[in-house]
Amino acid sequence: MKTIIFYATKYGAAEEIAQKIASKTDGAVVHNLSGKDAIPSIDEFGCVIIGSSLYVGTIRKEAKEFLAKNAEALKKKNVGLFLSGLEQNKENEFFEMNFSAQLLQTAKAKCLLGGIFDPKKASGMERLMLKMVAKMVDYVNTIDDAKIEEFVRAVRGE
Repeated sequence: MKTIIFYATKYGAAEEIAQKIASKTDGAVVHNLSGKDAIPSIDEFGCVIIGSSLYVGTIRKEAKEFLAKNAEALKKKNVGLFLSGLEQNKENEFFEMNFSAQLLQTAKAKCLLGGIFDPKKASGMERLMLKMVAKMVDYVNTIDDAKIEEFVRAVRGE
């Protein structure tokens, strides 16, 4: 089954996760929804994986637009959904806030796969917010390779 992985990212964590998923999925095509290239049609793909970074609990605009535009076609696909973020304890809440109930029900897998906070890439306001709310000031990478492996197996139906 041909697989395409779509992701939307601001600082690169969702891209890193998408690339790790692709490395475990033979022949997967990876596409950045946040980029300038035309978005490929999902018609020729049996498996569609969609991921986005979270910002204050919300997926990126590009991912929302892609989901809205392809809602009907996704019903006929083997779908996996992933999020990139640091708040693991709100995983279910984030999925319910950002994806339709029908898509969540039919998705083969859905998982928050970790995130990255890099103070060098964050704006001054973002650094201040994370310092005050999450007490984060240094580089943090919580991308979970074991969860990625489980996610890939679930999407494949293993």
